This record gives sequence, structure tokens and C-alpha cells, in this order.
Amino acid sequence: MSKRLFVLLPLFLGAMPALAAETDYADLPPHSMVDAALDSHIDVLNAETGLRMEQTNQRRWESGNYEFSIRAGTAQRRTNVPGQKMKEWDVAIERPLRLINKVMIDSDIGEEGVARATHALGDARHEAGRTLLILWFNWQREQIQAMQWQLQVDTLRQQALTTEKRLKAGDAPRMELSQANAAVAQATVSLQQARMRTELAANELASQFPAIVLPSQLLAPEPHPVTEDLGHWKQSILDHNHELEMVRAERRIQQMLAERSRAERIPDPTIGIRYSNELAGSEKVTGVYLSVPLSFGVRGTHAENAEQQAEIAGNRENAVKRRLDADIYATHTQALRSYQIWLQAKDAADSIRQNAELVTRAYSLGESSLSETLTARRLALESALSESLARLDANEARYRLLLDAHQLWQTGNDPHGAH
Repeated sequence: MSKRLFVLLPLFLGAMPALAAETDYADLPPHSMVDAALDSHIDVLNAETGLRMEQTNQRRWESGNYEFSIRAGTAQRRTNVPGQKMKEWDVAIERPLRLINKVMIDSDIGEEGVARATHALGDARHEAGRTLLILWFNWQREQIQAMQWQLQVDTLRQQALTTEKRLKAGDAPRMELSQANAAVAQATVSLQQARMRTELAANELASQFPAIVLPSQLLAPEPHPVTEDLGHWKQSILDHNHELEMVRAERRIQQMLAERSRAERIPDPTIGIRYSNELAGSEKVTGVYLSVPLSFGVRGTHAENAEQQAEIAGNRENAVKRRLDADIYATHTQALRSYQIWLQAKDAADSIRQNAELVTRAYSLGESSLSETLTARRLALESALSESLARLDANEARYRLLLDAHQLWQTGNDPHGAH
């Protein structure tokens, strides 16, 4: 197994069985395309680099930062004998030794640093998934509006042709034809504006996720209701939340750093071996020496500072937990309410569309005015557009809930494991 593959194995999010993780949805990009898009996102790539950095730091923590030192010196001895000078030299090699409790703490810090980076990578991929979901549905909304305005333009043009036929037959005044053509022109302007917004939304999506290919045909299936209660989703989301695990890992690291600083109050000894050549070589001395630094309060202040950092990390964990509770409530509520809103919008759109069809048929028979017909068509467009947008809102809200619970766009290799 290559080193890169070993690094990437724990990166992918997924809390469902492998078969379920490969599910494709009709109104979402294919799972394989999403994987490629998320894996190539800049934040995910930076998080991968951060993980490799922490793996390097883990080796540094395990090996320690103490190194061998070599000392060498030379001297000249003068005696009472005139002109007698003797050259002397000495050499020594030494190295500080970590106490065993410090070795164990350092190893734990390195391991926890890798765990924190792994969760940071998972959180980066999750946030990229959120961004992709937002941009995808933004594009769909603009595309739906463009399609609706295109339908409106086609309908109004047909209405203008009907008015023109009635004018030629003497059943309608010329003012009605002008009014019908004006309605076509106004709808055409709205259509061009909708197309422009669609193009901008597609460009924004492509700029952040080049691997996503927009479909030629837009599908918008009917939303599904969220049946599980808030407690179910809260547990599912918090059990598989990388941001929460990341701040928990940070809190554990700070606690271990505080423990390491307390252990540092007992200095590490330095042991060395010394060899000297004295009295012009007539004496050769070999010895072992031990040195211990004496602390006068500095190490204690470092320990106090580390304990305060650990307290800050604990407070940060509590703050993230409270924010996640609020986010979960908002996401769940939005998924529930969006579905209900869509049902109401659908009923309203059906009724208004049927009324518009009746008014249009009445106008073609000379039983209704053009003004009433145009008003009915405008209301039908607005209600149809409202229903389409409500449909997208409901689908997006449900997908967001699934995404936060790691039940959408997962590969099954998440560190939390599948269940």
C-alpha cells in the first residue's frame, strides 16, 4: 500500500454501510462525481496536508527534541620549569535523557495530534459538501425560474396569436393585441434576467467544484417527509460530528500539554562521556558525568500557562456543543416546515393553474377579457414558481439533514465507523 493511500484511508466521511454509501439521488450529482469534487476541493487538499504535517509531528514527539552534543577543547599547561609547555585537549559527547513519564506523555500528544488532524480533514470535507449542496440548489433555483419564464413566454406568445386572430375576426380591439405583445416583451425581459442568473450560478458552482458536470435535464422529484424526531437526528449528528471531535481532541491535547508542563518541573538530566589528554599525553582520563539544570520558578509558570490553555480549550468545546445543538434544531425544523410549506404551495398551484386554464379557454371563446386572462396567467406563473422553489427548499433541507448525519455522500471509511 502506498504511503499516500495510507494517509487518505481515514479521510472520507461515511457512517452508513458501504452499499448505502453508494446511493445516487435523481436530483443530485452522481456519488462518484461528488467524491471527485470534494476530494479536489482546496480546503480538503489543505486539510490533507495538515494531516501529513501532524504525522510528521507525531514522529517528532516520539523521538523527542534532545540531540547528542559533542564538546571539544584544547589547553596549554605551563609549569614552574622555564620554557616547559604542555598541550592538553579533551573531548566529550553528551545527551539529555527524557524521563519515562515524559516519553509516554509525548507519545500520547503526537497520537492525539494526528487524531485532531484526521477530524479536521473530515470536517473540511463535510463543509465542502455543505457548500456543494448550497451551490447545487442555488443553480437549480435559477434554472427552475428560467424554465418557468420560458414557459410563460411561450404561453403569452400563444395568447398573442389568439388575440391577433380575434382582432382579424373583429372580436377584439387593437389595444388588446398591443397589451398581449407588451406582456410577451415583459416576460422576455424576465426570462433573459433568469438566464443570466442561471449562468452566474453555474459558473460559481463550476469554479469551486470543476468535477461537477451540470445535467442537461433538470429533475426535481417530490420531497420526502422527515419522520424521525429531533432526538434521533441530534444523536445521529453529534455521534458523527467531526467539528466536535476536533475541538475535543484539541482539549485533550491541551490537557496533555499541561500535564507535560507539570512533568517538566523535574528537569531532565544530561549524561555525557568525557575523554581528556593531559600533561602532554602522559595522563589520559576517561569519565562519565551527569548534569541537572536547576529551576527557579520558570518551569512552574509554564505549567500554569498550559493549564489555562487547557481551560480555554474546554470552554471552546462547550461553545461548539451549544452551537451545534442550535444548528441541529434549526436544520431539523427547516426540514419539517419546508415539507409542509411545499404541500401547501402544491395545492395552491394546482388550484390557480386550473383557474388560469378556465380563464384562458373562456377568452378564446370570447367570454373573458384579455386583462383577466393575463392576470390569471401571471398568478399561475407565480404559484407554479412558488411551488417549484418550495419543492427545492424541502429537498435541500432534507439533504442537509442527511449530510450532517453522515448519511449522504459518504464512502464508508469514516473514522467513526459505520452503523
